[in-house]
Amino acid sequence: MVALADSGSAPCGAGPGLRVELPGLRLAHPVMNASGILGSSAAALRRLAEAGASALVTKSFTLERREGYPTPIAVPLEYGMLNAVGLSNPGLEGLKPLVEAARALGRPVVVSIAASTPEEASVLAAAAEEAGADAVELNLSCPHARGRGLVLLWDPVASRRVVEAAASAVRIPVYAKMGLVDRLADRAAELLGAGAAGLVLINTLPGMVIDVYAARPVLGNRVGGLSGPAIHPVAVRAVYEAYRETGAPVIGVGGVEDWVSAAELILAGARAVQVGTGIVRRGEGVICSIVEGLGKWLREMGAGSIGELVGAAQRA
Repeated sequence: MVALADSGSAPCGAGPGLRVELPGLRLAHPVMNASGILGSSAAALRRLAEAGASALVTKSFTLERREGYPTPIAVPLEYGMLNAVGLSNPGLEGLKPLVEAARALGRPVVVSIAASTPEEASVLAAAAEEAGADAVELNLSCPHARGRGLVLLWDPVASRRVVEAAASAVRIPVYAKMGLVDRLADRAAELLGAGAAGLVLINTLPGMVIDVYAARPVLGNRVGGLSGPAIHPVAVRAVYEAYRETGAPVIGVGGVEDWVSAAELILAGARAVQVGTGIVRRGEGVICSIVEGLGKWLREMGAGSIGELVGAAQRA
């Protein structure tokens, strides 16, 4: 487990009240990047570290190299973004060099993996641990990845087996990243029972944008994942229900672009948050802006630590 920096050198100048404890992760503050955002190269991870992210989350790795979908792969929207990258990544051979580069930056490292079978999950999780990852994020929710992601989550038996395989292959914690599914809290409990140490809620939602003059979908893959402010209320509800029913460690993600949206997820039950589209739309400076806002909010609420406010909306 990566040790916290001294309070004087904490990312974004975060005070001790913002420190967060999660399985396998000791964070100087609650804000990290979401998988797929500046997590695909050593240079991008360095940008995240310099911007103050409390942990570094890699792009999702698959066993084999993936080229991704044809362009265009992203469409900016007034209310967020629609993207279909296609889980492009260098495959297993690229995992170790990236994790080693990330570890050199002195932040906890979370490796995202996307498996289609228990065997793949086992191999990828073990490779992440061997490379030096502090935790694994199991992507069970990409809305446009054929044979994996959300398609896998829709199958209760298959998703449990993948979680079991990943968790049993490593000693570091495995977090299940879920999308929106029926009976979300019940499914979350099932994945926790299968060995997940915590949850990441939520991934993007399936969506489509059509060019009304070309009369065809804009994205090269036609369907993509909707992210940003448009899905934030959905994420808040998902975190609230999953935490209420399980009490498990939750990392909230979905439309976090300022301290208020981060605070909502924390009050719903998230111990930490991830920022994705917010970085794309507002730049890396949004990380410290959120942290500074949370620090001020903490003082205004008269709380000694951010942990005192986790799930506070459940008690209202």
